Amino acid sequence: MKKEFSKNWNKSKQPRKQRKYVHNATTNIKRKLLGCNLSKALQNIYKRRSFTLKKGDRVKVARGANKGKTGEVTKISVKDTKIYIAGLVTKKVNGTEVQVPFHPSSLQITELDLKDVKREKSIKKKETKTEEKTKKQKETKKE
Repeated sequence: MKKEFSKNWNKSKQPRKQRKYVHNATTNIKRKLLGCNLSKALQNIYKRRSFTLKKGDRVKVARGANKGKTGEVTKISVKDTKIYIAGLVTKKVNGTEVQVPFHPSSLQITELDLKDVKREKSIKKKETKTEEKTKKQKETKKE
C-alpha cells in the first residue's frame, strides 16, 4: 500500500484502508470529517441533517461513559479529529484534570452558534435552494 494520500481513492470495505485514508488525509479533507448530526428539532428548522462543528456550538454526547451530558464546544483538533467540550473532564493519576476528547460521530448538535458570518450565509443559501426546488416541483406537477 502507498503511504502518501490520494484524492482518487474511492472506497474500501477494509477498515484498515478506511483508517489509513483518514489518517493520511490533508487538513482540508479532515475538516470535512468534523461534521455532526443535528437534533430532530434543528433538522426541521434548517432542513439539513448535519453541520460541521464549530467552537461555541452546544452538543449532546450520544455514546460512551458521558452519554446524555451536554456542553459547549471549547476546542477542535482537526489533526486528531477530536472535539473537546466544556465541563467534561477526567482526572489523571497525578490529580490534574484534562478535557475528554470526543469523536464527532458520537455527538449531536443541540444548539448552533450563529455568530459566524460564513455559517449564516450557508444557511441562507440552503434555504433559497430548497425554496427553488419546491417551486420547480409545483410547476412540474401543474404541467
